[in-house]
Amino acid sequence: MQPKWNDSQPIYVQLRDHAVAMILDGVLDDGDPLPSVRKVAADFRLNPITVSKAYQTLVDDELVERRRGLGMFVRTGAKKALLEAERKKFLNREWPLLLKKIERLGLHPEDLVAKLGTGPKNGQEQGEPDV
Repeated sequence: MQPKWNDSQPIYVQLRDHAVAMILDGVLDDGDPLPSVRKVAADFRLNPITVSKAYQTLVDDELVERRRGLGMFVRTGAKKALLEAERKKFLNREWPLLLKKIERLGLHPEDLVAKLGTGPKNGQEQGEPDV
């Protein structure tokens, strides 16, 4: 999957987030190797220093480990640690903003529950009412 780079964050942060998503989605499991810096740099047309910086943030966060001469590997328990951290981040940063928007729009819990499991249908834009 080719990430789409945007200007809102440095590319190394976006690449780190892409790797985190792969771990959370189960694409990368405990003990799995990460693609080499050279391969990622070539595949995504990035500077190898950018890829190394993204990988280093994963090492710093204790999500991956560097094995000398072998490469980078997902650490045991990385997914569990990520889920805990991402849930905490969501509840502390994102949920309060969503809650304010829900309140501002006058939505009620039953409105939200009624929409659970339903997303935009084919050809229907996000937020467009069902007809």
